[in-house]
Amino acid sequence: MKPLISNIVTAVTGTDASILAAKYGIVMAKTYNCKLIAVYVVDTATIKQLTLSKIFLPEEGAEYEKSLENNGNRYLTFVEELASAKGVKIEKIMRRGAIYTEILTAADEKKADLILLGGWEKDTKTKDIIGHSHRETVMNAKCSVTIVKEPEIDQIYKRL
Repeated sequence: MKPLISNIVTAVTGTDASILAAKYGIVMAKTYNCKLIAVYVVDTATIKQLTLSKIFLPEEGAEYEKSLENNGNRYLTFVEELASAKGVKIEKIMRRGAIYTEILTAADEKKADLILLGGWEKDTKTKDIIGHSHRETVMNAKCSVTIVKEPEIDQIYKRL
């Protein structure tokens, strides 16, 4: 019989909540011997909208995209280091496009049984974009989705 969960995708956005979700994924991967995949999406869909709306000049959009890519590499490396510290191997994926579309595509490609999303942030700058992406992910995922709000995850991760 196939285990209930064998492949976990965690969405990494760089927010504290997404890092906590990644720690939750690391704990699950170690505890249940699952494969863990961390996905960061360079939100080119929003950049394109901002450029078409004349909020960004094309050069500004390209510069912002490069900045997001650099941030994504840093966040994915950080999550990889967190996993490595607990003896968990992690696959890192960086994608470009709409956040929820790319998370769902990665989950489908990796045959994910579970998608982990960080809980909502109090920071209003990222709340709307992430909230929209979370809703779309939950509504359209072909597998279970958990919004991680475990208040003790840092302590659980440290004890692992």
